[in-house]
Amino acid sequence: MFLTNARIATMTAPSGYGMINDGAIVIEGDRIVWVGVLADVPSDHETQDATDLGGRLVTPALIDCHTHLVFGGNRAGEFEQRLEGVSYEEIARSGGGIVSTVRATQQASPDALFCDALTRVDAMIAEGVSTIEVKSGYGLDRDTELKMLRVARRIADARPVTVCTSFLGAHAVPPEFAGNADGYIDQVCIPTLQAAHAEGLVDAVDGFCEGIAFDTDQIARVFDAARALGLPVKLHAEQLSNIGGTQLAARYGALSADHVEYANAADARAMGQAGSVAVLLPGAFYTLHETQMPPVAAFRKAGVPMAIATDCNPGSSPLASPLLALNMACTLFRLTPAEALAGLTRTAAQALGLSDQGQIAPSMRADLAVWNVTEPAELAYRIGFNPLHSRIFGGTL
Repeated sequence: MFLTNARIATMTAPSGYGMINDGAIVIEGDRIVWVGVLADVPSDHETQDATDLGGRLVTPALIDCHTHLVFGGNRAGEFEQRLEGVSYEEIARSGGGIVSTVRATQQASPDALFCDALTRVDAMIAEGVSTIEVKSGYGLDRDTELKMLRVARRIADARPVTVCTSFLGAHAVPPEFAGNADGYIDQVCIPTLQAAHAEGLVDAVDGFCEGIAFDTDQIARVFDAARALGLPVKLHAEQLSNIGGTQLAARYGALSADHVEYANAADARAMGQAGSVAVLLPGAFYTLHETQMPPVAAFRKAGVPMAIATDCNPGSSPLASPLLALNMACTLFRLTPAEALAGLTRTAAQALGLSDQGQIAPSMRADLAVWNVTEPAELAYRIGFNPLHSRIFGGTL
């Protein structure tokens, strides 16, 4: 494939877009083999049939590095409760929140979960997404956690998209283990992780480190089990308070710490030293009417890469639009459009440990998005508008 007459945001520069005007891209198989100014194209590619992109913008395809998109039911009723003044924490402690989705997910068949998930996946693909991370965590028992991960794996067989799976058994304490979170970790969570790994269902291990979920000692035991299996870790940390989750993630060399609204400058320094990504989730911030913003300035100062994601889930972020997440990251968190686009491409790939995605450069996967715009800032600027012209996945238009 030979693409010409394009404005290319390579996303290879440490800052900015890495723009190439009047650019061209040569693809062989599922890899990019050359990118640059059309006038400099190697002679052995000059005779290839070219696809003229009409001056459109080309970016790496988008990567949604934090989702919970396999689930049963919905939580529209809780949305109403929150608007009437009930807090997310109060809902969770009264048997709603994550636990209510657990009940619906346990009762749903694999096919029902799969079909529902595809509606959300299709919405993301239609906005230029090529890679989606999918977490378990709405099972909280062995059979349902495995069911969720199997459904997530099926998505990549049914759609042209890459799926990365994260085991999130440490998401909430199920009612049958109320007051015994340690027992749940030892008797259910860790054995289920081992079973899921043995079945080849796990790419990374996640947890929810928060007052309404698990403390740092409990998450550390899960991380130790992940380390024994050779699996990377990531963590929901400092979303509602600061109980040390970000520091724990940094000590374990986590791929990312996610949410991190209540992280501080010391946490940012620890993440910078560990090479962990801060995954910002403006959809949850917006939905929950939060006021504590993540410490973006501290992350910049400490050299912490910032990714953004939809956090697509039925409760705190019923968002399946990465383009809206792009706008929210700029409007709510004050990221620049270049930082936000990097957060949905290059840095999102880093948050998933994917070294061959998220940039337009030789040897990278040929996952591209072609947009009906000329300036990359337009992708973050517009609200409720999808300018996708076409998507290239693994070298296939």
